[in-house]
Amino acid sequence: MTATTGTPDPDAGHPVTGLDEVVHQRARLGILTIAHEARRVEFGYLRTHLELTAGNLSKHLSVLETAGLIEIQKGYEGRRGRTWITLTAAGTTALADEITRLKQLIARVETATGQ
Repeated sequence: MTATTGTPDPDAGHPVTGLDEVVHQRARLGILTIAHEARRVEFGYLRTHLELTAGNLSKHLSVLETAGLIEIQKGYEGRRGRTWITLTAAGTTALADEITRLKQLIARVETATGQ
């Protein structure tokens, strides 16, 4: 989009090319969004609210941790083991970049349909 006209810039790549495969996947985008809102979120909360199995959530958390977008802390609350997830600075940036690209896509659709 050009800053002055709000129309698509023909020299810029399509916004979809900037979407991050690590971030854009539905469950991982949900994890990052909830972690951003909560600052620190418990594994069980994510599992319940994103409607994932424990194994599936664990795999998504592993991908995000390997990418440096979240930190995982394990500990105890009373006698129960707990896992807490926090967003890193890189995670905050990646989430903001993804949201920017999604907004650009929405703007293109709205411009094309005259909304």
